[in-house]
Amino acid sequence: MHVTHLSLADFRSYARAEVALGPGVSTFIGPNGQGKTNLVEAVGYLATLGSHRVSSDAPLVRMGADRALVRAAVTEGGRQQLVEIEVNPGRANRARLNRSAQVRPRDVLGVVRTVLFAPEDLHLVKGDPGERRRFLDELITARVPRLAGVRADYERVLKQRNALLKSAAMARRHGGRGVDLSTLDVWDQHVARSGAELLAQRLSLVEALRPLADKAYDQVAPGGGPVGLDYRGVAEGAVPREELYGLLLGALGEARAQEIERGVTLVGPHRDDLVLRLGELPAKGYASHGESWSLALALRLASYELLKAEGPEPVLVLDDVFAELDAQRRERLAELVAPGEQVLVTAAVPQDVPMALMGARFTVAGGSVDRE
Repeated sequence: MHVTHLSLADFRSYARAEVALGPGVSTFIGPNGQGKTNLVEAVGYLATLGSHRVSSDAPLVRMGADRALVRAAVTEGGRQQLVEIEVNPGRANRARLNRSAQVRPRDVLGVVRTVLFAPEDLHLVKGDPGERRRFLDELITARVPRLAGVRADYERVLKQRNALLKSAAMARRHGGRGVDLSTLDVWDQHVARSGAELLAQRLSLVEALRPLADKAYDQVAPGGGPVGLDYRGVAEGAVPREELYGLLLGALGEARAQEIERGVTLVGPHRDDLVLRLGELPAKGYASHGESWSLALALRLASYELLKAEGPEPVLVLDDVFAELDAQRRERLAELVAPGEQVLVTAAVPQDVPMALMGARFTVAGGSVDRE
């Protein structure tokens, strides 16, 4: 899979941008603040319907505009497709696939698949559990795009259950009339049903990633492992899929009194974590800066190998990564990703990009993207 053309309108710093791309390596060079990352962020947005830099869509729209447009022509196995997302902050985004408007944004997931390496990846190791949950869930959707619906269903019913719990907690604190909680059993069932499907996918993914991450870490930092990945939550390890619904339902029942007191759902996939280990110790709090970087890179490399084995090879995006690495890790990473069908690299100066990633070069400055 590779992107052959990227079109932007009112996206980030670009009033308009038209960039022709090809297979192999394309490198975008320019000083910070000129829009290099905006280009690869747009490709990633088509793949995930989200940004790796911000949590909302508003910053993606150029100042003074009310919407942004991201369009890409994609080639995969001889088949060409045109995918387009109209970003409308505060309103529903719109999507087109091969110029048809009769699709939802999540229906275009899978047309573009990416694996992104970025400085923000350090949060996968050092950050809060939410960073690791997001990593798992985005990879789940990349593997099986229809599971975006499962994620959406879980978030929807969780929000509604939380609203009921919050009302009950506020009524108790202020001595008002009690809130009718007769529907809580129904919401428990909804949360357990969609949560069990999401949990099953996460557990399966962790099992598939574990050997790949260990191998990738040894490639980036030879002799520094082994790497461990452990899922922590209501269900851990090899739990049969058919038991997950009952486990979640039981956990919700046990936590009910505390949840009514606090006004929030305390158990479920939204509270779980992926524990990363180096040797016998958890990486968070024990790994050095270099080890943390190597582990973050290993997770991305493992994701790439998994997606490549199961479907179209994803586009590899390396956003200002090499400036963060020492010379040895730069060379190793470059050698590992260079064979990819399409590799998009951003860097402030050409010297940051290893020789193994010589390819098409673009200069980014003053709102323009010019091929050298």
